[in-house]
Amino acid sequence: MRIDIISAVPALLDGPLNHSIVKRAIDHNLVEFHVHDLRDYTEDKHNKIDDYPYGGEAGMVLTPQPIFSCIEALKKERRYDEVIFTAPDGEVFNQPTANGLSLKKNIIILCGHYKGVDQRIRDELITKEISIGDFVLSGGELPAMVISDAIVRLLPGVLGDAGSALNDSFQGGLLEGPVYTRPSEFKGLKVPGVLLSGNHKKVEEWKQEQAEKRTKERRKDLYDKFKKEH
Repeated sequence: MRIDIISAVPALLDGPLNHSIVKRAIDHNLVEFHVHDLRDYTEDKHNKIDDYPYGGEAGMVLTPQPIFSCIEALKKERRYDEVIFTAPDGEVFNQPTANGLSLKKNIIILCGHYKGVDQRIRDELITKEISIGDFVLSGGELPAMVISDAIVRLLPGVLGDAGSALNDSFQGGLLEGPVYTRPSEFKGLKVPGVLLSGNHKKVEEWKQEQAEKRTKERRKDLYDKFKKEH
């Protein structure tokens, strides 16, 4: 998989791309990341990539030219399955979306900045708009890395245990239940006996019960949807 990220502030992506699961995936050639600085594509003599919005509204807007130039240049080199724009008014990112994107080969993620981008970019170039929640950030770099991390961890060979991602919260429509590790007793607090029983059927039944219980308590909307489908 190849992920191209277009940013007005590419330095914000340095940390997330150079640590943990994403870095491991890059090192093992399971994913390629290419970060593009919008200022490398501007034709403005002052190296500007933004301007004031028409209509007198406060704030600045990313201008069309550098973004069109960047995406058009990338598309000349390969076919892209999705061109994603990180926007607070996009569809809310969730696990099924991450699952679907993990099956793609080439993805572009355009990071918004300031008050966003000129609408003509969204109309002509973007195939999917994604929000990571009902709040506003200073730019789309953090959402781009949230999306990328959620995708990359699903790629075959990235996680040490291939089944790990399949058991995460939201994969089966439920939140994941409680998890425990050694020691079996700590400060008088014991691991539930069923997890030590060796009875795999009972362990799976317990995990399912706990997942449903936690989801019902914390995300009634997810629980109701799960019960309807099952």
